[in-house]
Amino acid sequence: MNTAALTPKQVANRNRRVGLMAGAMAVAMLGMGFAAVPFYRWFCAATGFNGTTMRATLAEAAKIKAGGGTISIRFDANVDRGMGWEFKPENNVDTVEYGARDMAFFSAKNLTNAAITGTASFNVEPGNVGKYFKKIQCFCFTQQTLAPHEAVRMPVIFYVDPAILKDPDARDIEEITLSYTFHVVPQSQLPASRIPASPIPASAISANSPAQIPAKPLDRVAAAR
Repeated sequence: MNTAALTPKQVANRNRRVGLMAGAMAVAMLGMGFAAVPFYRWFCAATGFNGTTMRATLAEAAKIKAGGGTISIRFDANVDRGMGWEFKPENNVDTVEYGARDMAFFSAKNLTNAAITGTASFNVEPGNVGKYFKKIQCFCFTQQTLAPHEAVRMPVIFYVDPAILKDPDARDIEEITLSYTFHVVPQSQLPASRIPASPIPASAISANSPAQIPAKPLDRVAAAR
């Protein structure tokens, strides 16, 4: 269009329309970006994509028949820089039977003089085994608050689905790495009424007996300093 034939008012109107269209497109793209985040999380949780582990109930786990061999599980623990926590697995490697429920413990300690709430992100490597790694209970399912200098033991109960043995891309894998990273939950994201859960005595749980873990998500136990 020949802009020389337009009056100043017409040019201003045209520029306004272009600006409104550009703004609407930007808002739409921003909305799509925010919508993509929960969709991506849902997709990973539903499919095990990108090393995202799956969740299973006790009833579902009870239907799985153990057997077919064993696989090595390596545990990895990390914290955000400057978080002020010490976080590590109690055992670096464990060997489990396919389909058998196993329990691993991680220990965490708040090294600071202030209460800190953390949340753990997680994944497994290789990434294509995520859909076969099933967690029944895990400290990563909820936020964890540690009082100043508090130390806790936190269990995760899991099994490796024997269906992995039927997957030509995964059946020859000999070791899976389960990795956690704790991140600080900002105070602005904490409910005003949040009260740290009281841990249960260490004597109430046995590292060798998954059946002693309560069915409700009790994700940690107290440890002596």
